Amino acid sequence: MKFSRSSGVILHPTSLPSPDGIGDLGPEAYRWVNFLHDSGCGLWQILPLGPTGYGDSPYQCFSAFAGNPYLVSAALLLEDGLITRRDLRDRPSFPAHRVDYGEVIPWKLAILDRAYRHFKEQPESELAAEYQAFVEAESSWLEDFALFMAIKESHGGIPWDQWPEPLRLRQPDALQGFTRAHEDDLARHRFRQFLFFRQWRALKQYAAQKKVRIIGDIPIFVAYDSADVWSNPELFYLDQAGKPTVVAGVPPDYFSATGQLWGNPIYRWPYHKETGYEWWLRRIRATLDLVDFIRLDHFRGFSGYWEVPYGNETAEEGRWVQGPGADFFDAVCSALGQLPIIAEDLGEITQDVIDLREQFDLPGMKILQFAFAGDNTDPFLPHNYPHNCVAYTGTHDNDTALGWYRSASEKERDHIRRYLARSGEDIAWDMIRAVWSSVAVMALAPMQDLLSLGTEARMNFPGQAGGNWAWRMPGDALSPGLTARLREMNRLYRRLEGQPEPPARKYGEYDAADAPPRRTRPGRVVNPSQ
Repeated sequence: MKFSRSSGVILHPTSLPSPDGIGDLGPEAYRWVNFLHDSGCGLWQILPLGPTGYGDSPYQCFSAFAGNPYLVSAALLLEDGLITRRDLRDRPSFPAHRVDYGEVIPWKLAILDRAYRHFKEQPESELAAEYQAFVEAESSWLEDFALFMAIKESHGGIPWDQWPEPLRLRQPDALQGFTRAHEDDLARHRFRQFLFFRQWRALKQYAAQKKVRIIGDIPIFVAYDSADVWSNPELFYLDQAGKPTVVAGVPPDYFSATGQLWGNPIYRWPYHKETGYEWWLRRIRATLDLVDFIRLDHFRGFSGYWEVPYGNETAEEGRWVQGPGADFFDAVCSALGQLPIIAEDLGEITQDVIDLREQFDLPGMKILQFAFAGDNTDPFLPHNYPHNCVAYTGTHDNDTALGWYRSASEKERDHIRRYLARSGEDIAWDMIRAVWSSVAVMALAPMQDLLSLGTEARMNFPGQAGGNWAWRMPGDALSPGLTARLREMNRLYRRLEGQPEPPARKYGEYDAADAPPRRTRPGRVVNPSQ
């Protein structure tokens, strides 16, 4: 599909300010949308919205369809009468600038349980009818997810492959017996999802009114410990006991000397093809219900993916395996029409990956931080960008612009200073200017770069098991000065939301107003249109 020239900011909702220890979908999210609108940015890029599991990573979720209940706003629950101020009296004193998941998770779940108890006391309310409609509309994934979470909860949170065999293997009698004994637990998990979707859809509607479009994220793989794998084992390469035979990762690259061992089970792509990619179509439709564009993470995996034998400790030993390729995207196009997809085509990219992306006219990604280790032919340098790409100063997987600059070699620092014709004293905004001024159809920067923050504000260290996904934006970050500075950048480089595209012209054609002023004598300028 045709993308319009625009700009935006990467900020996951967990990074928003909030008194509840983690960013949420409440008042600060609406304030954030207002900031984007006022600064002239038409894009808000987020990470996956699913319920996080191991390591608190949004790329390792308990479901590819469910929402993260930790994002539900207590302030909005209060407005809806689902909790009282009394319910908030025992709120812990959370750190302001980082998410302490160990403290946040039990607090948030306790608030959600209080909301559920209040909800049950109003069985004939309009909200109850809204809830019932949600349950019926989302039943294709919601029932399995609620059952999965209730079983997991009843067994102390252990992975599903450690459950008793009848539940692990989804024996009908065992599932029916558990459901009868734990119906209220299942309803409680359905209700948490109802709250998330209700609040997110309201926020998305508000963003649309403010002409802010949301770029979501689909990880190519799903977590092994997820409702998706437990309820659909036929979709993955698993043995008879339910263990993966092979897992996903990437070989050694820029990010990690030993590669990245993700551990996700590998899809049985031949089976997916037999079903017309039905599960994937449902997944994409569900995501597009929540966002406007999709960043398809690890796009190269659709052309070919790195397969590692289960049990290996690193991703160094593995093999490349052919992915579903054009057949998959043909099926998606046939079902959904034009694809509002950004291809995350970073890492070891071969010609077949480029061909696949170009065949479906998908914009790829350019990361400015990658540009200065080579020469002037480097594809990440702005003068080499194609129009159909999305340019970034960095992403959630990179250091911040300032952190990168401080840790870069002197050769790289010298290169970027000469390339940008800047001293490096305001390097984050120098890099923002370079990306915004490029021909790339979309230009984005992490919020950390707009604030000129260092490595302490980094969102993720790839390959590091803990301590990620915790950064939070300061409550006073959205200042009038920052809004004005970003708006001016958008105005200068024709990325201001609502700014019209220039008219299409043949070579040599121009309007009088476009011509440079001419001098008739020193000191006097005449516009040719006058």
